[in-house]
Amino acid sequence: MDLSKFPKDLMHAIGFTEVLRVDHEAGIARVRYTARPEFAHTKGTVVQGGLITAWLDSAMAFAVIARDPDASLASLELKVSFLERVGVAAYEVEARVLRWGRSVVFLEADLFSESGVLLVRASSTGKLLRTARA
Repeated sequence: MDLSKFPKDLMHAIGFTEVLRVDHEAGIARVRYTARPEFAHTKGTVVQGGLITAWLDSAMAFAVIARDPDASLASLELKVSFLERVGVAAYEVEARVLRWGRSVVFLEADLFSESGVLLVRASSTGKLLRTARA
């Protein structure tokens, strides 16, 4: 997967580690993020929710690009449900395209612990932005 659409410094700042798997046909991406101690509050035990939201949002952009490498995503709406506490550790986010329209896409993403426990779920509506072909 071409990572050039994702600003390198931003991805480092939010703890992006690697793309683990993509399914181009289905529009699915599984991505790893690592929470660093400076991401946490409550005496360093809980990762700040805005950073977690950034993980889910960027993973959904990976799912869009998996489906169409010429597309980009502008998030229009994002809902995040925090089901469990997220501590300082490595996590996997699986994002998927639910519905692909001409200009709007519906997405979903789940954040899992290393042992596979679902910790956070997000859904999003996004505007598809396409690069003009030469």
